[in-house]
Amino acid sequence: MTAKGHVLKYIVALIMIPASLASCKKESLETTYSSQEDRIDSFIEGLMGQDPAPRVVHNGGSNRIVIQEGEGEELAEGGTVSFYYAGYVFSGSAPSAGNLFVTNREETAAESGWTLSSPDYEILTMTYDKNAGLLDGLMKGLKGVKGGEICYIVFSGKYGFGDEITGSIPANSALIYQIWVESLTNE
Repeated sequence: MTAKGHVLKYIVALIMIPASLASCKKESLETTYSSQEDRIDSFIEGLMGQDPAPRVVHNGGSNRIVIQEGEGEELAEGGTVSFYYAGYVFSGSAPSAGNLFVTNREETAAESGWTLSSPDYEILTMTYDKNAGLLDGLMKGLKGVKGGEICYIVFSGKYGFGDEITGSIPANSALIYQIWVESLTNE
């Protein structure tokens, strides 16, 4: 092989390395998400043994576990919903104080030992549409909630913050939110 042939082979190899690394990273990330989804499924299966068993709604990678049924109409695109929330990094079991990263519910903050210099415990009222600014998993999980409903919404990192580190939340983390729906309208 000529010197030119060796150089060309070397250049092609250098070009292939980043593509190969990106492929490995993507495969590793898909394995991470798949493992998270398996842990979520196991968590849900464990809850199904309770009496009464909660109702579970699957929507595009997000899972809503209804702990207390609501009443009235279901939240639809363009509707307005008011709710309290608590967000946790999902560890494979029920949410715990050590995994809490956000809440607008004063009782939850107190139970978790949170002391904030200027807490905002106002109920969140928002229009349910693509401009809501919510994580994909949370958006999908809220679809169909009813007034008075208490639920968990759990999803893999694929539908959360993805590969971004956000505050105390590690990159690619599965998340679980507890939601207390106060009211909604679909006008």
